[in-house]
Amino acid sequence: MPNIVQDAPSTSSNIGGINGGTSQLWNILYPQMKLTNIKCKTSSPADKPYKLSDGQGMFLDVRPNGSKYWRFKYRINGKEKLLALGVFPETTLTKAREKRAEARKLISDGIDPSQHRKKEKALALENTKNTFEAVARDWYENRKSRWRPHYAKEIITRLQNDIFPAIGDFPIKEIEPPLLLQVIRKIENRGAHELAKRQLQKCGEIFRYAIATGNADRDPSADIREALKPIKKGHFAALDIKELPDFIKAIEKNDARLYQNTRNALKLIMLTFVRTSELINARWEEIDFDAKEWVIPAERMKMG
Repeated sequence: MPNIVQDAPSTSSNIGGINGGTSQLWNILYPQMKLTNIKCKTSSPADKPYKLSDGQGMFLDVRPNGSKYWRFKYRINGKEKLLALGVFPETTLTKAREKRAEARKLISDGIDPSQHRKKEKALALENTKNTFEAVARDWYENRKSRWRPHYAKEIITRLQNDIFPAIGDFPIKEIEPPLLLQVIRKIENRGAHELAKRQLQKCGEIFRYAIATGNADRDPSADIREALKPIKKGHFAALDIKELPDFIKAIEKNDARLYQNTRNALKLIMLTFVRTSELINARWEEIDFDAKEWVIPAERMKMG
């Protein structure tokens, strides 16, 4: 006997009748004949649901309201199960067959397609929670109480400007060294070499936090440190006075995306003509606001 997919009773005694009248006769007379797009499109709803078989366990479930659903019936571990393959016509006949083939391959490997789908959905949901940005913000909230407010703001602003737009939506455990290097090199390419180094350090902290919290397996930042361009150290050329107006405008415009503290420090150096080391090591007790004086101890001055 042919393998017949059970259908709803026919509402017409004629082959070619409307309202699903051919559903039973189609499966009885042509059990091995596959469905066609025309058959799927022209199958009309009946008083009760009925099925049009495409063979190998797949059928189109036609509902009284006109909805049509692809289903795949299979057996694994002694149990009969049903897998949804999509809605027609959004899921075409060709696409439904591809999904059936994928499900049959899983079954041949001893894998339950329904359980496999549940695991994939759970993994996809987990990945949306464990994107680089999500983990980075969690790391930030965990660490920011240890920082001064202005520094904490600079950290998150830098991440939002330079890192999140590039890899924020990526699952953190899927980020490989070449991708991270591409992000850091974009910062280098605008001349901000020191910032690129610092951003890589911060990314490393985030990845290590992800490892500790079970969201990542490794820290790709460790593999690209040697790929960064070396920061040239030495004496810098003096700024020509004619270039000073443009230099001040550049600081205000901040195309280099300098930290606010760095910009303030540059302005202070231009006003006081102190050395960088003298400014970095300045202490509040050295400054007399009433007298408008800053007295640098001799031991901290190069001439001292």
